[in-house]
This record gives sequence, C-alpha cells and structure tokens, in this order.
Amino acid sequence: MDTLKFKLVIAYDGTAYQGWQLQKIGTGVQEKVEAVLKRYFPSAPRLHSSSRTDTGVHALGMVAHFEVPKPEARLPLARLAIALNAFLPEDIRVLHATRAPAKFHARFHATGKQYRYFVWNHHAMNPLLQGRAWHVARPLDYAAMRQAAKYFVGKRDFKSFAANHPYAMASTVRTLTRCDVKRSGMQSTFVIEGDGFLYKMCRGIVGTLVQVGFGKYSPGDIKTMLAQTDRRAAGMSAPAHGLVLWKVFYSKSSRSRREEALTKNKE
Repeated sequence: MDTLKFKLVIAYDGTAYQGWQLQKIGTGVQEKVEAVLKRYFPSAPRLHSSSRTDTGVHALGMVAHFEVPKPEARLPLARLAIALNAFLPEDIRVLHATRAPAKFHARFHATGKQYRYFVWNHHAMNPLLQGRAWHVARPLDYAAMRQAAKYFVGKRDFKSFAANHPYAMASTVRTLTRCDVKRSGMQSTFVIEGDGFLYKMCRGIVGTLVQVGFGKYSPGDIKTMLAQTDRRAAGMSAPAHGLVLWKVFYSKSSRSRREEALTKNKE
C-alpha cells in the first residue's frame, strides 16, 4: 500500500517529562504526540525523532517524522499542526508540519544540531526563567570561559565530557563547529553546534565552562581533560533544565550513511 510521510517540528517544555522517548516508567514527549496522532490516523503511526532529550531538557526544534497509508491522509496538510495542537498538552506544540520525501529520515539524515544552554548569573534568580535557566549566583570570568570554549571546536574525543551511556558507543569522537559564550545583561547563553552529541555531553561542557568562570580550572585545562578521555578528569554537569535542543540541520543534497548501508544490505 502506498504511504505518505510527514515531517514535524516540535517544541516542548521538558519539565514534566522523562525525556523525549517512550518510557517504561514515567512519560515521554513521544508518547503524548503519538497518542494524538492515533486520533487522526487509525494505523497509530510511530514517530521517529532526530534526537533523544533527557529528563527535564527542553526543545524548540525537535524534528520527527511519521508515515501513514495514503487513504488515511484525509486531513489537509495546512491544518495538521493545528489539529494536533488541539489535543496536545500546553507544554507540547507542533510548530510546523510538512510533507517529507519517501526516503527522508529525521535521525539518519540530520547533518548537525544546535543546543543552547541558559544561565542566569546574578545573586537573585529571575523568577520568569525558573525551570528554564541555571541560576549561577557567583561572578563569572567571561573572558576565561570564552577562551576555554575555543578548545572544544573541532574533531575531538568527548568521552571526558559525557556521562556513561546505558549501552556501549561505537565512538566517542564528535565534531563541534561552534561553542560560543554569549552574554546579555545577567543572562548567558552557551551555543553548542556539531554533527552529533554524546549522552549529557552538552551539560558536561557547560558545567566545566562555568567552573572555568569560577576560576577552578584554567582555559588550558580543557586540552588536558579532552586528552585524558575520562569523565573524572573534567568538571561538573550542568543541570538539565537550562538545556534546549534549539535546531536540527539537514542537507537537501546529502544522503545518510545509514540509508546507504541499509540499501547495500538489501541488494
């Protein structure tokens, strides 16, 4: 049977959820969205996402796709996001819904991701950012943090900055194209962009950079931490609630290695 594929861009406040993915214990964002999809599509399509966010982490640009038999796709595309949002909880919203090519895969075709981490650096927390920014009351040395951030850019083994994953990783090498520390008044934004991320890697980077800002580490210590490939060598992990999956990047002309491998195996 012919099928149609749809691409969703989803934003959510992760405070009430145990991450994006379906959970044996607790509730994931994916479960909530799939329950609403089932209302409109009898085949109860499964969502395939670009990323997995952890408990308490937020998203502005999570990308996911689903596929349904063509006869089920009666809802006009222009109304799909509105229809889904009508039954989703207020802390989850579909920002965009579009048709996707038959070969598109939200995860395997992603070429990069951008995360942003927010810090409120003042002795008193901004109540309007409660649950969406890390309150760091101590003064920070922004020049030192920016200098340290440069050491993360490039192809690196980030094992020292990632938490132990439930399953073994084939490689802990990733490439970061951007690691910026921006400041606007009392609010700081850490912008981290790369081709992929390890488990809690962004939080390990931000937590360590903040400790550089405290003076606990020097900027040059980052090189030593990276070289040791040991989580105990690096600094703390920042709390989950300041982290946002900001955007996922795709290349129209690129074909994922995963898809190529799957095609080769079928031949």
